[in-house]
Amino acid sequence: MNPEFWNKRKVLITGHTGFKGSWLSLWLNKLGAQVTGFALAPPTQPNLFELAGVSGRISSIVGDVRDLELLRKTISDTQPEIVIHMAAQSLVRLSYDEPVATYATNVMGTVNLFEAVRLNPGITKCVLNVTSDKCYENREWERGYTEDDAMGGYDPYSSSKGCAELVTSAYRRSFFNDEKFEEHGISLASARAGNVIGGGDWAEDRLVSDIMAGYLDNHRVVIRNPDATRPWQHVLEPLCGYMTLCEHMWENGQDYSEGWNFGPLVSSAKPVSWIVDRIANKLGNDFKWELDGRAHPHEAYYLHLDATKALKKLNWSQKLDLDQTIDWVVEWYRTYKEGGDVGQLTLKQIEKYEMMVAS
Repeated sequence: MNPEFWNKRKVLITGHTGFKGSWLSLWLNKLGAQVTGFALAPPTQPNLFELAGVSGRISSIVGDVRDLELLRKTISDTQPEIVIHMAAQSLVRLSYDEPVATYATNVMGTVNLFEAVRLNPGITKCVLNVTSDKCYENREWERGYTEDDAMGGYDPYSSSKGCAELVTSAYRRSFFNDEKFEEHGISLASARAGNVIGGGDWAEDRLVSDIMAGYLDNHRVVIRNPDATRPWQHVLEPLCGYMTLCEHMWENGQDYSEGWNFGPLVSSAKPVSWIVDRIANKLGNDFKWELDGRAHPHEAYYLHLDATKALKKLNWSQKLDLDQTIDWVVEWYRTYKEGGDVGQLTLKQIEKYEMMVAS
């Protein structure tokens, strides 16, 4: 990653009020980028977007990615050189309750974003569509999934992300292809990451945010699937990957306009029970949990990404091991509970991570 690349760069982030979007917006603003965000209001109260002061640092447009005309106007008005598409319905369990909204946002929202770029030629040079590791047809393999594996998805959320990848591929072949690159000048790639964790996530039905909600409110946390294994990584890890990829797309987009995995090492793929026990050990008597014996919708038990291509072609790799990651997460929520300045802490963690990348 080259921090100087982002200075004064015009960037549009969709989904900037969400957990990952807030971290990315704050980071790019710190690097001097001219950031515009396009999203609905923050999805939770409290939220990182407001707590870390993102709202006062960037230009923010309240909008829905299902609104093509507003997206088209936003591209025309803000003239972004780089677009990072992160707006999504991002919860597996919610997708069972709201499948239509999930597909409308995750699939047609992606179509609308690409159309908005296409209908404003000569403005945007790089478009990165952030999907999910769940875009793959999960066969519960022990090996990591590579970028050439089949798209799929058991539940509506996972399926919608697989569909978003297919939409990305279709637009790349139909409108933003290599053969006519000199004509359209647009690089289009997609990025897939594993289970990201970090300070400031209050989304329901995510393990670490549920644990921290229990810690903050002093209530017992109910754990659904203690044996399920996930590839855990700090939120800054894939965000660094997204930024690094955009830098390469800017320089030579034809060689990087494809799908990319940004997953942690196999050593960071741990069962839910391992994460719960490790966090409980760090929180001490302030955290209590119990097993949920009720029936729940299907969720995958094992999914791991192979990020070899990102290592070889982007020189991207995991910097924080899982213990360090959990330390950073616990530090963030403990600071929040004690009334500390989590905005400054968020920036401090970004700076520490930048030093790791530079070393």
